[in-house]
Amino acid sequence: MSLDYSNSIPLHIQLKEIIEKQVAKRVFTEQIPSERQFMENYNISRSTVREAINLLVREGILEKRHGKGTFVLLKPIHDWLGNLSSTTETILQMGMKPGAKLITHYTTTPSDYIQEKTGFKQAYFIKRIRYADDIPIGVERHYYPIEIGTKLIDYDLDNATLYDLMENELGIQFAEADQTITSGSLLDEDKDYLMITSETQTLMAERIIKNQNGQIIEFEEALYRSDMYSFKINLSRKFG
Repeated sequence: MSLDYSNSIPLHIQLKEIIEKQVAKRVFTEQIPSERQFMENYNISRSTVREAINLLVREGILEKRHGKGTFVLLKPIHDWLGNLSSTTETILQMGMKPGAKLITHYTTTPSDYIQEKTGFKQAYFIKRIRYADDIPIGVERHYYPIEIGTKLIDYDLDNATLYDLMENELGIQFAEADQTITSGSLLDEDKDYLMITSETQTLMAERIIKNQNGQIIEFEEALYRSDMYSFKINLSRKFG
């Protein structure tokens, strides 16, 4: 990454965006380089570096520690809730082979509930069945802004992790996620997919993911067999 000295965007804003992207991509996970290193790497003044860092400090992404330097304060989203584990990662953590099958996809008008949660008047809907060791364990319903969903469907969704596609192929950086886990029941149309009885309870996970601009990029509603699926949550306490 480099600065564009001919760009009308101020250098300190360009540097801020570079540092922010490096934090998101986990290039910087603890202490960031010194002011002098940035000055030498980008051929810029100390005041430019300080302006960029101060903006990131005010936004809660970095923090300055007296006598020690500047450190990453905002943990990338993959450090949250079991590394914000995708279903693929969670199944692998359970020592099983992950799999997926695309059931349907189309543009839709979401329910009033989803519209209230996301602001999506129209959305692109993707429904997949998830497998562990070739056994169906869950039904996932994803709602995306149409411009994201129509791009995702160009990929082989029977053999892909949606988070990886969004980050690595579409260049979308996750910044925030809210997740609620409760118990629930499958819709009648989905019971045959999981080969369970109507009395079987499931784990219901509702997740909303936002990008760095605070825009919602995904609403997911998923139901998993409670006898075959578990969530791992990492908790940490910040001292200081």
